[in-house]
Amino acid sequence: MSDATRLTPAQILASYDGRPLRIMEVCGTHTHEIFRLGIRKMFPAQVELISGPGCPVCVTPVGFIDEAIWLAEHGATITTFGDLVRVPGTSGSLATARAAGARVQVVYSPLDAVDYAREHTDEQVVFLSVGFETTVPASCLAAKQALDEGLTNFSLLTANKTMPNAYAALRDSADVFLYPGHVHAIIGTALCEDLVAQGVSGVLAGFTAKELVTALAVAVAKGATGEPFFVNAYPRVVRPEGTPQAVALIDELMEPCDTEWRGLGVIPQSGLKLRDKFAAVDARRVFNMPAIEGRANPACRCGEILRGSCKPSDCPLFGRVCTPQHPVGACMVSGEGACSAYYQYGGDML
Repeated sequence: MSDATRLTPAQILASYDGRPLRIMEVCGTHTHEIFRLGIRKMFPAQVELISGPGCPVCVTPVGFIDEAIWLAEHGATITTFGDLVRVPGTSGSLATARAAGARVQVVYSPLDAVDYAREHTDEQVVFLSVGFETTVPASCLAAKQALDEGLTNFSLLTANKTMPNAYAALRDSADVFLYPGHVHAIIGTALCEDLVAQGVSGVLAGFTAKELVTALAVAVAKGATGEPFFVNAYPRVVRPEGTPQAVALIDELMEPCDTEWRGLGVIPQSGLKLRDKFAAVDARRVFNMPAIEGRANPACRCGEILRGSCKPSDCPLFGRVCTPQHPVGACMVSGEGACSAYYQYGGDML
């Protein structure tokens, strides 16, 4: 047995002396955990960890926030996860709309929103459905339950994203992707294996300290060769076939569409919209919503951060004008955002 094979994952990271590597943490939870656990301090200078677009709140475009505010101002009760309330739109947020009298309710799941609609039949209740393949099944279940119960006052405003074409759009941003374990617990590993044939490398990672260090050690050791590869370092959760029942549920209610990602622009067939036969729970159709285009704050560099082309600390607003208490961009608002992670844990790593 060679000395190299005796090294622990932590020693592999610390002893790396190969070519420069850029590893993109696609998942926002990975970014926060890597910071929180101090894993970044294990890496030599030639390995750079960059944060990608795996925070669902962060990649939700300004126009979606403007749509939600429009609905709130036109009599809808908005139900949403807490992070979205404070995300700035073009000229305000759901928090400012609520302060002006709009009904905005924080819920912990889409089914909570259905419960609210059942208990408030005099209100038109809209759930803001954002997130990746991980959370889409729950939104679909909520829509199905509302329809099965005959509720006519519940609908979804969708901004759901899917990862396959996002990986393709970001392929030149990193040498190795640290793939989000929860997404691939739904969709499986076939996509990752197919990407290897296109020259894209990646490792599927879990979320504990041991799982993250192991996955990063694999990324460094295999990335050093320069040959494309894929390794599932999260086999206790991610199976090759994923979760077929969840995929079938998504396919039943939703279909792919072109969609805008904050910072990345419109990525073809990277979003999900409700199929025509489910128009009764599609808020855009229920309210006959006009087309709304948002305008991001030009001083905010959230888009560049999501592309991995700059770090949060490169933004002149970071930690000065833009803080978790007074966020200018979505990446500072979200609990999974890169700016939030850098602000909370960055310290001398900035």
